[in-house]
Amino acid sequence: MRKIAVLNQKGGVGKTTTVVNTAAALAAMGLKVAAVDLDPQSHLTIHLGIDNGHIANSSYSVLTQSATFEESVMLTRPNLWVLPATIDLVGAESELVSVVGRETIFRESLAAVEDKFDYVLVDCAPSLGLLTLNALAAVDEILIPIQPHFLALQGFGKLLQTIDLVNKRINPALKVKWVLLCMFDSRASLSGEVRADIEQFLQSARSVNCAWAGAQILPVAIRRNIKLAEAPSYGKTIFEYEQSCHGANDYKKVAQFIHNPHAFTLENTESSASIQQVAAEPSDKPPIDIVEVAPAKSQSDVTQPAQSPSANP
Repeated sequence: MRKIAVLNQKGGVGKTTTVVNTAAALAAMGLKVAAVDLDPQSHLTIHLGIDNGHIANSSYSVLTQSATFEESVMLTRPNLWVLPATIDLVGAESELVSVVGRETIFRESLAAVEDKFDYVLVDCAPSLGLLTLNALAAVDEILIPIQPHFLALQGFGKLLQTIDLVNKRINPALKVKWVLLCMFDSRASLSGEVRADIEQFLQSARSVNCAWAGAQILPVAIRRNIKLAEAPSYGKTIFEYEQSCHGANDYKKVAQFIHNPHAFTLENTESSASIQQVAAEPSDKPPIDIVEVAPAKSQSDVTQPAQSPSANP
């Protein structure tokens, strides 16, 4: 079972949209997928048309009430299960403040369903608190969605540093695998400049012992597409709402690349050609600064935070 967290402490960069539509695309490929909502805003739950006012068990139940993952997930589409979230999740961090091993509760719940799913995709909250820490302790791979503009890069280095600290202290298997450019506009030179700066930053870590040493920018960018913004209001994935739009094509390619990067081809992928073309354009502007971060040196560097496929999926 592959476990992937979609993470960025900045809101509005496409985390939920990426989890929902990548999970839907993987499920359409015949893979058993569980999408997990660990955001108190419950955007993933709402996006998939689930009424979070009538949920028996949720991610809150798993974290605070010893509910099992298996009894809490619900089948919403063929091959696609969801662990929904409710507003109760807001209080989870304060309720777990005195619980021993609070950072690994979610990891322990996933261990019981290791053979039930092919993929678990986690939609993290736009923060680096205990909920996100539970996700990082449980997964092996991280996908970071980011908008290609200056403000979206603020905090990028800090995010990587936090991931590296979790890797050193709690989860040695944790690695940043991909950066996904969302809301990409091939007509804007800034998009290419930001991509080039991120690529240069990631390349500089290739020989460093850190959690993002092997990270790469996904060869598919998510183009600006109003259909992606409209789909959540109908409780639908982009494939259910408008399967022929750019957004559907882009997320289908993202899923294909994640599942089998060696068999992936850029042929007929307009968005990929666009990001390569823009990145190659010369620019006389200075590079955008990404704050350099050092890998964690010891466990003492980590500051502790305040404290149903049972039917044979």
